[in-house]
Amino acid sequence: MIDLGADGAARNSGGGLADDEIARAWAYLSRVAEPPCPALTDLVLRCGPVEAAARVRAGAVGAALLEHVQARRHIDCAAEDLDVLQRLGGRLVTMGDAEWPVLAFRAFDGAPQRLERMGSRAHPPLVLWVTGPVRLDEITARAAAIVGTRAATAYGEHVAADLAAGLVARDAAVVSGGAFGVDGAAHRAALAAGGPTVAVLAGGIDVPYPAGHTSLLRRIGEEGLVVSEYPPGERPARHRFLTRNRLVAALAGATVVVEAGARSGAANTAAWSRALGRPVCAVPGPVTSAASVGCHALLRDGAQLVTRAEDIVELIGRMGEFAPEEQRPTTVLDGLAEIEQRVYDALPARAARTADEIAVAAGLPATAILGPLAVLELSGLVTAHAGRWQRVRR
Repeated sequence: MIDLGADGAARNSGGGLADDEIARAWAYLSRVAEPPCPALTDLVLRCGPVEAAARVRAGAVGAALLEHVQARRHIDCAAEDLDVLQRLGGRLVTMGDAEWPVLAFRAFDGAPQRLERMGSRAHPPLVLWVTGPVRLDEITARAAAIVGTRAATAYGEHVAADLAAGLVARDAAVVSGGAFGVDGAAHRAALAAGGPTVAVLAGGIDVPYPAGHTSLLRRIGEEGLVVSEYPPGERPARHRFLTRNRLVAALAGATVVVEAGARSGAANTAAWSRALGRPVCAVPGPVTSAASVGCHALLRDGAQLVTRAEDIVELIGRMGEFAPEEQRPTTVLDGLAEIEQRVYDALPARAARTADEIAVAAGLPATAILGPLAVLELSGLVTAHAGRWQRVRR
């Protein structure tokens, strides 16, 4: 991890001075190709970031990689980007760093047939620009993504906030995209509950988007994590949101779609979660609500129905961490045998009856009701007086 101190010097996680050239090389490589770029990642793995940066600048790379870097290889504003990162108090998290979420990104090595359907974006990032006090590898060990439509209803925002607060109360982190609607409700609830939340951006970490969430994103960067694979100054674009969605899914153990329209970015995040082998969950809504059409489609396609945080923790938690059974309405009659319920039902609400009258009403022999009547009396459900039985009023 390359951490920029107050003096602007690049420092590694151990506190010693790191080679500034390495930091500038990573920053340059982060900008030179539109992520993800597996050919660039392969070059870095072969010869290291400094040599890879030198080859890219000179154009001394293979034709396949040159096609991706040709338009930007002459742009080198790494020093300026690192200055911005310093002002924000952020850090570069790169492959091989202790903070790099190796297990989370190992999912990109999963089932090829599923990932092939997701196109050229099915690769891990090269580098992550991060602000926030929480370690990325620790937060991804127990996290869930809560996503949904920007045009959320009051119901959707309430459910998103309730789920986020419940996850935080159970030591789980909330990952989302920082957008209006469901994303914002989840982030705010997690912060209000005093827990960690991660906002994954589709632009530079110094470009708050949407602008209306500037203060929210600043607070997330102070208490949780703001993450992007795009260098400072990069503006969000439609294709970058689709690219960003794969990171939201990869950094979380499960994806929960609270509300989604027929065409929704949240549905795209759910598709990434399924491709990465992660559980996909959906919250049901009114069948008349256009904001829940996407959720109902996911449920028909096999998504797990969730209505409470415990359901999600069961998917992302430790082995054997099961959700408790949901409480259901109970009555004093639930523990009775069938014949005892028949005898109880044969008694009127207020009047008293003899044993023979009860037998007729229950359709049972008179000798068969004495035992059930004794059980009902011991249970405090009926009382006997002068040879007549009646219900105990409650």
